[in-house]
Amino acid sequence: MFDEGKEKQKGLYSVIKNDRLSDEIIWKSPIEDFNNNTQLIVMESEEALFVKDGVVVDTLQAGKHTLNTENYPFINKLQKVVSGGTSPYSAQIYFVDKAHKLEMLWGTDSPIQMRDAKYGFAVGVRARGSYSIQIADAKKFFVKLVGNTSVFTKEELQTLFRSAFQMKIKNTIATVMKESNLTILDMNTELERLSQIAEGNLADVLDEYGIRLINFYIADISIPEDDPNYAIINSSYANAYSKNIEAEVQGDNWKLFTAKEILKDTVNNPNAGGAAAMGAGIGVGAASAGVFNNLANQLFSPMGGQTQQTQNTNQTQQTTSRFAPKQVKQEEGNSKTIKCPTCGNEIPENSKFCSNCGTKIEELRCKKCGAKLDANAKFCPECGERRE
Repeated sequence: MFDEGKEKQKGLYSVIKNDRLSDEIIWKSPIEDFNNNTQLIVMESEEALFVKDGVVVDTLQAGKHTLNTENYPFINKLQKVVSGGTSPYSAQIYFVDKAHKLEMLWGTDSPIQMRDAKYGFAVGVRARGSYSIQIADAKKFFVKLVGNTSVFTKEELQTLFRSAFQMKIKNTIATVMKESNLTILDMNTELERLSQIAEGNLADVLDEYGIRLINFYIADISIPEDDPNYAIINSSYANAYSKNIEAEVQGDNWKLFTAKEILKDTVNNPNAGGAAAMGAGIGVGAASAGVFNNLANQLFSPMGGQTQQTQNTNQTQQTTSRFAPKQVKQEEGNSKTIKCPTCGNEIPENSKFCSNCGTKIEELRCKKCGAKLDANAKFCPECGERRE
């Protein structure tokens, strides 16, 4: 097995690799002096930066690299003035983690002061969420943000961008809320759209430092419970929505019910001066009056029809009262009945179907001579053939 300590003692070459912790974005190797043919191991998700006198000389991507002037001419720039030492080359080597950094949390440090677009309430809202990044340009990131430090963590990165994030996020939420005319409590229905807008604004900020914003999420927008307007807003929203629900549930049914009760009271009240006077007296609106009139017509038209029919009948009886007995007798003479051949129920002679069992009443004829038979006949009146 390869022994790094023994190789260092031989003075031939050593191995330089990343021994950082998982949450560190940049880690500086403690080995600054190395021999020719030293092995540099860069992991798949890393990039190595060689820094000489504060300047990034070159970068190496993932893989195993043998450091010598033949493979990498930039090594000549790292040559060290020999003064009794054994290492001809000297440089600071930084390992930059380029893996996705997921679930980096953010939150507004103070409430976003805004006014409800619909009800005009002045209130402060808080927002929180998460984002993920990736170091896209290691050299730009190192030069602009890191500088002369041995370790740079994602917590430090969050701290650096907190102010920029706060400003961009607050501005995005306030702008969208104003332009869309959304109420404060409806903002959570627009989280996806807000996240997309904020992601576009923040991506430009991070790109300036060699960082790629993979995604950005707003998880929640809420009013702090200690806000003095919190209880007022909740109460106002509750009242507004309860009225909407009441109107939606009742609708025209409530109008019809009210008009029906008014008509009932009018009928039961002998002192009422008629539906028209009562309607005017109670001061119903134009819309309710329309419903009232329609309902009155529906309620009273059957009664009116019955009255008219009764009057016509009485008039007819008065006009033809002298001949009524003959008419009744004639009707009685025409009311001859027969028995249903299936159930025996008596039905009018000319019936096509039995009113009891529904059997179709067909015309009966004698099978021998073809004469028409009475429904109750047992023998043919023409030839005397017995009916089956």
